[in-house]
Amino acid sequence: MYTTLKKIIEHLDFNSISDERKNKIQVLVNYIQSKIDDKGELALNFICTHNSRRSQFSQIWSYAAAFYYDLPIISYSGGVEVTAFNERAVKTITQMGFEVEKSGEVNPVYTVKCSVDAPELKMFSKLFDDESVKFYPFGAVMTCDHADENCPYIPISDARIPLRYEDPKKFDDTDLEEKMYLERSLQIATELFYCYSLIKK
Repeated sequence: MYTTLKKIIEHLDFNSISDERKNKIQVLVNYIQSKIDDKGELALNFICTHNSRRSQFSQIWSYAAAFYYDLPIISYSGGVEVTAFNERAVKTITQMGFEVEKSGEVNPVYTVKCSVDAPELKMFSKLFDDESVKFYPFGAVMTCDHADENCPYIPISDARIPLRYEDPKKFDDTDLEEKMYLERSLQIATELFYCYSLIKK
């Protein structure tokens, strides 16, 4: 892991997760464990309306956690509308130690890595059934209430797991913007690393 990122991971506080959240996370733990026990590999698709902030954070931290714990989990993210990977969210993951390279201007593609030894992610805003999604069926992890409530059926998934996060967008262009993006990213990191730490290979 890159140095800054490694330090953040080593200081994640699993005790900060409430019992209520742990109960929600346990549903994801159970799904992952059952897939690994059955076929040895699986994919998760983190879904939010615009695939611009929370679902992107979730895919990136899932990828990092799977690499860290050496778990056979493929990480995707998608939405129900195409926008762009929000630049504030991109800035946040860069601050947290990921290596990020940008290509293009309209809905840019960001190449993200967590370690020199890790595979790279190609991050951009897309639909949950984009052609870049290669593993089916996947577990659909619903990271926002709008997508969860307005997508009653994800046809190419074999599980639907709500794990909603507050949208940092509400703090855009305020004095709290940077703080709240970092806070949301750290919350997602903490919960996904906690989740993956419970998986038995």
